[in-house]
Amino acid sequence: MIEIPSDLHPDLVPLAFLLGNWAGAGVSDFPGAEKCNFGQEVTFSHDGRDFLEYVSHTWVLDDEGKQVRPLETESGYWRIDKDRKVEVVMSRDQGVIEIWYGELADQKPQIDLVTDAVARTAASGPYSGGKRLYGYVNSDLMWVGEKATPEVELRPYMSAHLKKVVTPEEVAEMARNLEDMPDDGIAFFK
Repeated sequence: MIEIPSDLHPDLVPLAFLLGNWAGAGVSDFPGAEKCNFGQEVTFSHDGRDFLEYVSHTWVLDDEGKQVRPLETESGYWRIDKDRKVEVVMSRDQGVIEIWYGELADQKPQIDLVTDAVARTAASGPYSGGKRLYGYVNSDLMWVGEKATPEVELRPYMSAHLKKVVTPEEVAEMARNLEDMPDDGIAFFK
């Protein structure tokens, strides 16, 4: 279920499906880089202004699903206009700043993005642009990223399946709203 916070800027209502804390796992595979499974935590938040704040942390997972080391961190800001056009400004720990443009699909929570501008520091690896697809599917957030470098044509390099995470604050709020639930909890389902 998609909840729309009462203090969400009205322009952001179409992006409300992104809000919250998400966690899951995915795969990373790109020529010249280590192929691996990774874990990911993503947060989309808002403060009442006309953008969503985005933070993502990924880490390499071993064969047992345990964290081995950080993989990639990125953060940024997401906006949408009245025509469902989405713009994202993103910065990555690898020394890359990107501007992405795309659009929210009609009648479904899916966003296609393409890089419009890429700036790199001298320390960053080769990178010339990318595409991303985000979708809200059966209450989960899924995404796939494509990447291009001067040596490698645009191709998929990362994808993940994320589930909504309930924070301790959200649990406390739920607990405050349980006044009408019967003591045994069973009658609630009858």
